[in-house]
Amino acid sequence: MTLAVFTFYVFSTIVILAGLLTVLSRNPVHSVLWLILAFFTSAGLFVLLGAEFVAMLLVIVYVGAVAVLFLFVVMMLDVDFAELKAEMARFMPVAMLIGVVLLMELGLVFGVWNFADQAGDLRQAVTPSLSEAHNTQALGEIVYTQYIYLFQAAGLILLVAMIGAIVLTLRHRPNIKRQNIVAQINRDPAQAMELKNVKPGQGL
Repeated sequence: MTLAVFTFYVFSTIVILAGLLTVLSRNPVHSVLWLILAFFTSAGLFVLLGAEFVAMLLVIVYVGAVAVLFLFVVMMLDVDFAELKAEMARFMPVAMLIGVVLLMELGLVFGVWNFADQAGDLRQAVTPSLSEAHNTQALGEIVYTQYIYLFQAAGLILLVAMIGAIVLTLRHRPNIKRQNIVAQINRDPAQAMELKNVKPGQGL
């Protein structure tokens, strides 16, 4: 057994255990920490596959932003987890039924799975060999040169989804002081400020 194969088995075992502990942990903070461990070990698996860019993307985006955001939200929000677990217990039979159906569908899919004869050649033809260009450079040429319009369209769809989420969740609550940009721009400095001639020894 080579070092790469041994490392693969170690990382795979850690990913599976971390994923199980993420779901089974009673403390939500511990669940997020186990999720961060799963992301880190998944990044290690990507490094073993030679996809360093995807590995760094996983660490920077998911660990550095998403998982840390989850951690802060869980730690700062006063959530009644006992009530949430009670609600989960109510719908557990439905969840188990859906899980069994999904496992049956996956079993049917993998039972008739066949690799095409040209699959290996097609995967190799997407990017040039490592002697010609590094995988990060090849990925950049594919995303930002060949499929630049599709990449921009995907970014536009995400932008529209983000704006839609903000609009749907925006609530104008009364008795809350809000910022008025137009009023701030049109404010007259002569009316906003008042100069006081303070004499020595006297206060305002």
